[in-house]
Amino acid sequence: MGRFSDFLVKELGRRQVFLFFLLATLVYVVPLILADFPYIDDNWRALSAGMAWAQEGRLFAELFYNLLTFSNAAPNIFPLPLLIATLAMASALTSLTFHYAPQPTISDCLVLLPLWYNPFFLQNLTYQYDGPAMVLSLVAVIYAMTFRHPSRILQWLVPSFLVALALGLYQISLNVFLGLCCLELLRAANDRLAWVQWRDLIGWKIAQIVLAWLIYAASAYPFMTQNRTALLNWTAAPWLQLQINVARVLEKIALLFHGGFAWVFAALLLCALAGAVRVGLSVLERHDTGLRKGLIALVCLLTLPVVVLLVSGVALFFRDFNEGARTLMGFGVLLVLLFYLSHLALARIHTRLPLLLVVPLLAMLSLSYAYGRVLTMQKTFASSALMSLEHDIASHRELREAKRIYMSVTYSDHWLMGAAGSFKQMPVLHYLLNIDFYMLAENLPKVGITNVVAEQERRNATRVGYLGYPPLVESPYYRIYVLGDYGFIVFKEPAPIKALYW
Repeated sequence: MGRFSDFLVKELGRRQVFLFFLLATLVYVVPLILADFPYIDDNWRALSAGMAWAQEGRLFAELFYNLLTFSNAAPNIFPLPLLIATLAMASALTSLTFHYAPQPTISDCLVLLPLWYNPFFLQNLTYQYDGPAMVLSLVAVIYAMTFRHPSRILQWLVPSFLVALALGLYQISLNVFLGLCCLELLRAANDRLAWVQWRDLIGWKIAQIVLAWLIYAASAYPFMTQNRTALLNWTAAPWLQLQINVARVLEKIALLFHGGFAWVFAALLLCALAGAVRVGLSVLERHDTGLRKGLIALVCLLTLPVVVLLVSGVALFFRDFNEGARTLMGFGVLLVLLFYLSHLALARIHTRLPLLLVVPLLAMLSLSYAYGRVLTMQKTFASSALMSLEHDIASHRELREAKRIYMSVTYSDHWLMGAAGSFKQMPVLHYLLNIDFYMLAENLPKVGITNVVAEQERRNATRVGYLGYPPLVESPYYRIYVLGDYGFIVFKEPAPIKALYW
């Protein structure tokens, strides 16, 4: 027991830190690997070995799969890409740990783990195709932060190329880089870095970001379609649009703070506030002019709201605003900031107290396993739905021989009733799952049904459901109609989940 207790506070070597992060990162993704659930876009990508990343400005994601599969497409090789990305993430976190703490202990490692244990990042990891590319974009921005070289040219160029690479894998990772820059400034102020070095640090980061954007603009950006690049309409109340987007993000984030999670994060916030006071005192105690101390204090104060804004960050400014959990990569940096400040406060009291940071990490780990069980239930439900539709279509000649069967687009929060209890206790699980449909048309070719397509803007299948025709097939979840040579699948509205409780 004594040896283990000593291990928790002793200095760790690079190999020990790497093994710690490798174990911690793998444990977090085990539920997703066991669930093995093709998530939304994974269905059509797996059928066609599809790419289509370049038109989203993510050219390097295509190149990643070209290299990994030795082909010009992207055949499904899950979970190999995720395992490779996890290994790369463990290495990146090791590098970041030694960047922040040259003589790290276990508690120093805990401070950076939220970059991976970000609850909203679970949705990114759920994508069997896109997830590994998103992880590698995170790896690239971490190495951009930790790269050090005596050559000033390389110190400028290499991080810029890494950030450009990250943008070409997943643009939202820019939020993480900017957030880590804010953390770097805060850490430099707490360590009382000389004014000239502190000023140069800001200049270097701005220069790296500008060059990274130029590299990205010259490489991956030209392939992006116009609808992906449209920004907010600046002639139509842009600040109101921003406020609406921010309010939607806050509403989603609030889903996490439920039950015990609220208490855990409230305690974390209190510790972080104490750590922020210590940083403030460190700035006041600097041997510097009042003007310089004032500027440093102002920048440190501004880093806090900036990191909060970077939870969604650049996504807020696009006209096609996406409020999905996968865009909240910046929440991981916010957690790291809270962990860093809490570590400062707790270490001041006792060297072992920072180990308490393991409590919120365990809470996030338990969420990962709860989410894994929800994915397993969703997989079971989706398989049952697919078999039901396949049986009904295959057993009716009119449907087998139909020129085309149109499937209605019907959204509901109540399809997965088997997870109703989990959704009630952890509302964020439903937000992470983000599946509000019964079936995707892309699933049916898996069972040999190739004449089903999703209805388009005309909503022809939905309209047929309102016209009073007698259905050929009546199911608890849907009705199937046949008119001439065409079929129409119309989904019913499922019963509200709350009916299971009262």
